[in-house]
Amino acid sequence: MTATPAPPVPPPYSERLWPGPLGWTAVAIFGVFSTISLFPVNATIAVVVGTLVLVAGVIVALLTAPHVTVLGGELRAGQAHIPLELLGAVRTLDADETRLELGPALDARAHLCLRAGARTAVRVEVVDDADPTPYWLISTRHPRELARSVTQERERSVGRHE
Repeated sequence: MTATPAPPVPPPYSERLWPGPLGWTAVAIFGVFSTISLFPVNATIAVVVGTLVLVAGVIVALLTAPHVTVLGGELRAGQAHIPLELLGAVRTLDADETRLELGPALDARAHLCLRAGARTAVRVEVVDDADPTPYWLISTRHPRELARSVTQERERSVGRHE
């Protein structure tokens, strides 16, 4: 008898930061404008090009939507990743706090992973003295869940390394 492999463990936190309604509207409008601009030349070409522009816009929007995950002892936000043991305080931000953090309170050295459709965020302090980045500011539609996952996984990760 062969043992059945265990199912893969889902990540403690995983979110895809899809474009918001404004982003999808912009993609659609770009496709419509492409069609309208070519309509005087040839109606068939206009419809074909408009459709191709719309499809290309959707593909680009899908491919560029960043992932935010907490997995394997790391926090990943878009292309960047950092070990959890190098992170300090985690703070959830509501819409007003996020706006403040992105405006007058923003440190230019901070790492940002933003999506316009997500009005809330999480601020995670970086405690590595060798890293010039003071904190990460990550857009999320689920700030409490992301903060809880970072905190819990950091505690587990630090416990494994002691």
